Amino acid sequence: MKIEVRVPTLSDSVASGTLLPWRKQVGETVSRDETLVDLETDKVILEIPAPASGVLVELRREEGAVVKADEVVAVIETGEGIGAGQEAGTAVIASAVAFSHEAEGRGGKQSSLPAKGEAPAAAVTPAAVTMEQKVSVPLPAAPAAAVIPPGESRREPMSRLRQRVAERLVAAQHTAAMLTTFNEVNMQPVNELRQRFKVEFEVKHGVKLGYMSFFMRAVCQAMQQFPVVNAAIDGNDVVWQGDVDIGIAISSPRGLVVPILRRAQTLSSAEIEAAIADFARRARDAKLTLEDLSGGTFSITNGGVFGSLLSTPILNPPQSAILGMHTIQERPVAENGQVVIRPMMYLALTYDHRLIDGRDAVQFLVAVKAALEAPAALLPAP
Repeated sequence: MKIEVRVPTLSDSVASGTLLPWRKQVGETVSRDETLVDLETDKVILEIPAPASGVLVELRREEGAVVKADEVVAVIETGEGIGAGQEAGTAVIASAVAFSHEAEGRGGKQSSLPAKGEAPAAAVTPAAVTMEQKVSVPLPAAPAAAVIPPGESRREPMSRLRQRVAERLVAAQHTAAMLTTFNEVNMQPVNELRQRFKVEFEVKHGVKLGYMSFFMRAVCQAMQQFPVVNAAIDGNDVVWQGDVDIGIAISSPRGLVVPILRRAQTLSSAEIEAAIADFARRARDAKLTLEDLSGGTFSITNGGVFGSLLSTPILNPPQSAILGMHTIQERPVAENGQVVIRPMMYLALTYDHRLIDGRDAVQFLVAVKAALEAPAALLPAP
């Protein structure tokens, strides 16, 4: 019996996708649910598994082809006894891994293989979260681009994900009145508190005490004073949120991913660190789900993991604000009339001036700074 392999149903906003390299070739035996090919859309990466066990007898579309939902891309020949118990006809089992901060579609089993020519999806490691001068998600270096000989050039198409990221970044600049305010924070109090409690914390909770729990709790505390920073514009309405759902921006070879830590205002330091470690493991294994990447009321991005001293982050619509953190650098500062050396970090808050006044934005950032420089309240006794 011949069974067709079809492109799965895509989300309403995705009209087509591009086939990545075939994992199986004509004449090879395949097992039911074994991934045959990955489908790249502008939002997600889909696995197209075999709907039945048998032999792959035909590839109707080649690598790089643009295909639409329900289009036949391959044919499997099943023999007697192969795939017993399956219903006759075609079947498609679609699964998705989101590699964009705007995640839409349907998903199930997650892909763990990179696209051709790409390194595995970059992500944090649980241990790296607590490294000095690393507030968020340190990433391995991106694979080096092929060297172009002098006098020559090379042209290649942008991936659908990169195109979508580009569109959203430009759209954010065109639709929001973005403005950035800056401040700097003395990280010594946080460093001292981490040093004091890190062993006890890890023994009790089974997770390392990193920087991010301090920043998350400082943001949530400041949100109580300035809830407008957690709000969003929807047409002519303002949508106020009771929960603080914080997206953590992670860069990967495929593009930007922003897993969401939901109801962050209700989480303890241990719960935050455990959630980040979990994101780390699943991002490394390409097992973040669409649910992990959907929604969010505020974002945090950390250019400091790449050595950035100062930057102006771009909003993640429809959110109205994003906090940018940077590398920790020892600098001379004045304290009580004396010049001392302290580990300092520049903070940047980009906000939508249509909704958030400069006064609220500045005071919100000052509140975050104040909480980090007196962090005892951010870390209940382990």
